[in-house]
Amino acid sequence: MDSITFRSDIVLSDVHIYTPNSSHLMLRLNGNGQPVFVSKFKILHNVNAYSKGVLEHLSNEETRGDVDVSEKKVDTRVEETHTNILLDDDGDLDVIRRSDGVLHSDENDQWREIVYPTIISKGEEIFSEEYEEDCSVCNEIRIEHTMGTALEDVGKQVWRGAFLLADYILNNPYLFKDHTVLELGAGTGMTSIVMATVAKTIYCTDVGEDLLNMCERNIIANKHIYGTTGSEIKVRELDWLKSEVCIDKSPYCWSEEEIAQLYDQTDVLLAADVFYDDDLTDAFFQTIYRILSNLRNPSTVYLSVEKRLNFTLRKMDVTCDAYDHFRFCLTELENLSDGKTKFAVESVKLTFPQLLFYERVEQLVHSQGSHVSDSSNHPAKTRVMVCSH
Repeated sequence: MDSITFRSDIVLSDVHIYTPNSSHLMLRLNGNGQPVFVSKFKILHNVNAYSKGVLEHLSNEETRGDVDVSEKKVDTRVEETHTNILLDDDGDLDVIRRSDGVLHSDENDQWREIVYPTIISKGEEIFSEEYEEDCSVCNEIRIEHTMGTALEDVGKQVWRGAFLLADYILNNPYLFKDHTVLELGAGTGMTSIVMATVAKTIYCTDVGEDLLNMCERNIIANKHIYGTTGSEIKVRELDWLKSEVCIDKSPYCWSEEEIAQLYDQTDVLLAADVFYDDDLTDAFFQTIYRILSNLRNPSTVYLSVEKRLNFTLRKMDVTCDAYDHFRFCLTELENLSDGKTKFAVESVKLTFPQLLFYERVEQLVHSQGSHVSDSSNHPAKTRVMVCSH
């Protein structure tokens, strides 16, 4: 008898299942004919003005990973509401129903807006006036994305690991101030957009022209978030399966000057939720080893990953195979001794406040790792962030 195999062709991010803020039904069709949606994600509090000491104090406090708890820690201006208990003539509780107007008001951001889809021609680029006006809200990030994609297109969705890494950046801006940053597997560009609020130059990289087009649109649409800082985000192609960066005439190729800047000035690397396939995980670690080995400066790598539990018939148990392989590769990198580079890895506890609206589940992990050339006189710790409760 042939063995039974199960296959799922569609992958859907939990971020889109629960829709943290409000979401339009459909904005357009991309170049591949996929429906494109736009979702709004609010930054709950701006901590950029906080000093290092205050931020460290906040980070040392325990949180539930709950939005309400985080808001209380960063903003004490909490208004209490008192509800009068009303009874009918028989003594039964009389529940006051909320009107549709209240349910869909701007003050209750966790609910979807009442909107209607507009189907347009494939690949058409449009921005409605309403979209442009809403983007002026200084604490609101708007991200174009797809939903329910095949595995090879998951970069077009928004994942919780990107929120977690963005949260860490917002809580620790002094770590990234005026740095040159490389993000690998940036997807929709969410983390790079947040990083641009503090860093000087961000190379936002992924592979596939359609995905990079979407990423660039998101970066342009969110200049209200980082535009006043003078930061620059450059969307570039970086294929982990190739040993060289793209230097041909494609829209997202690298110039000679940019390649030189990448190796001469980069000291921070990022990757959020890109460890879901063992072959790609292997390629990722080979890529960062190759890049880190050629960097002029000691550097720090920040990684976030969600441990995804799966029941397998082969083991008859719930496993985290993709995460286990990630940890194996991370350990190999830390133990590497080639006479050229040295790595150190540490986990980061999820005790920093939550400043973006998403569900901080137990399976989220944040690590940071540091790299330093053996010939350097400045021993640095490569921080690989793996966040877990």
